[in-house]
Amino acid sequence: MALWRAYQRALTVHPWKVQVLTAGSLMGLGDIISQQLVERRGLREHQTGRTLTMVSVGCGFVGPVVGGWYRVLDRLVPGTTKVDALKKMLLDQGGFAPCFLGCFLPLVGALNGLSAQDNWAKLRQDYPDALITNYYLWPAVQLANFYLVPLHYR
Repeated sequence: MALWRAYQRALTVHPWKVQVLTAGSLMGLGDIISQQLVERRGLREHQTGRTLTMVSVGCGFVGPVVGGWYRVLDRLVPGTTKVDALKKMLLDQGGFAPCFLGCFLPLVGALNGLSAQDNWAKLRQDYPDALITNYYLWPAVQLANFYLVPLHYR
């Protein structure tokens, strides 16, 4: 509980910095989980550079972009009712998610050393499936997020 209270205090004093660092931490943790539990690499085969890349993407791109989007979205659709949450989810998934994914995938490709031509080909190949997969999970998650979670914790 002490750690949670410290997090809340830091979030109150430095909301932007904490949200950016939280995004980077969560992306790094997600990569560790992926490498260890999904890919079963083990500690000796863990790709530390890949994890650090994901932390960097979280801090330098995902945190600022998504955090800024949530603030804009709350100005576009003020309120916390179920209808407000539904409107936010529809704007998020109909407008923001396709654009965000179209930027995220080539950014990661570039950071992984793909040439511009290879990156474009990979985007054309992966984008449709990634967007469809997004729609299996994120609309429900975002609906709950916009209805239940206060803006400063998103």
